[in-house]
Amino acid sequence: MKKKTLLALCALGWAAAGAPSHAIDGMSIEGGRGDATDMGRVGVQWDWKARWFQGRDWHLGGYWELAAGYWRRSAAPGFNKDITEVGLTPVFRLQQNDRRGPYLEGAIGFHLLSSTTIGDKRLSTRFQFGDHVGAGVRFGAKGEYDFGYRFQHLSNGSIKKPNNGINFHQIRFQYHF
Repeated sequence: MKKKTLLALCALGWAAAGAPSHAIDGMSIEGGRGDATDMGRVGVQWDWKARWFQGRDWHLGGYWELAAGYWRRSAAPGFNKDITEVGLTPVFRLQQNDRRGPYLEGAIGFHLLSSTTIGDKRLSTRFQFGDHVGAGVRFGAKGEYDFGYRFQHLSNGSIKKPNNGINFHQIRFQYHF
């Protein structure tokens, strides 16, 4: 395992360990592919415990997600083949009041990358915005399991040119405590 990956995973573990254990509401793992790049992430979540626009069956809620990820891409000799990342994202979720069944979500977060290049792709800045839209389903006796799909776009928001960005299609599994 590369030093950067180990450092990112240690930072995630340190942040999770530093919070009171009752504050962490879930853990996730996701994998995906986009722009000829494979990616994987692990994360922890903290529920906002807020309900906006609550109706008879549905409400808008959300959570914070702290995640560490690893990207890999085939590259010619002399080109960077991987990136590690750490991200913090506020996620808004339209879900049923009992938090089971289907949901839709959207988010815009902040990501810090270990490098600005991967293969022949140049991202210009290590700081990236990561926005995603997703859909999934929560299930289990207490709604503890969560399986979903996300489409995510990361770019620097035109802070610096070029602003090439990268897109990922992701499959995600989350366990809610």
